Amino acid sequence: MLSAKDLVVGYRRGRPVLDGVDVELHPGATLGLAGPSACGKSTLAAVLALLLEPWSGSVTLDGQPVRGFRHRAPATQRTAIGVVFQQPRLAVEPRWTLDAVVRAPLVASRRRDDGIVAELTEAVGLTRELLARRPHEVSDGQLQRACLARALVLRPRYLICDEMTSMVDASTTALLVRLVRSVAAEGTGVLAVSHDDALLEAWADDVVRWR
Repeated sequence: MLSAKDLVVGYRRGRPVLDGVDVELHPGATLGLAGPSACGKSTLAAVLALLLEPWSGSVTLDGQPVRGFRHRAPATQRTAIGVVFQQPRLAVEPRWTLDAVVRAPLVASRRRDDGIVAELTEAVGLTRELLARRPHEVSDGQLQRACLARALVLRPRYLICDEMTSMVDASTTALLVRLVRSVAAEGTGVLAVSHDDALLEAWADDVVRWR
């Protein structure tokens, strides 16, 4: 289980975005988080993805306390969590091909490709031609497909989807959600952050709404 307790976190001292927040993300379950802009959804997602350190409170991963965030997070904990961001063009190296984008976590962790890249790129509908292109040569939807494949390439136990579908069309949304559902069915815990209540109702096992 990926959990947080009594989180207090913000970006300016004395003005917390989250204050006393608890959350639990269970293996194989999809938890939806809905709410208006600026209510703290993305902040919580960043904390659970180990990308933002809270001011106080605790984060626990499979029974072990998280003791570091960003580059200070232990590799075993950092690679257990995949994340897909809202804006794919801000989440990739613009000089890399899509193939390099997908493979980046394997290279960084010095893991061998055991066929997972081909499996995932086929699942998200990326052809060899598209994989050879760079971000400026593909659509937002195609780039977000690569970002989802990248998030799953290390077979994480938890997946954080922060407004993953907000910049893509309906057909790409259906494809991405279908793949995320399939990995959840295999035991991955998923946090789905979205402003789209209807999508979360269809996608998530449970939905928490913040005001």
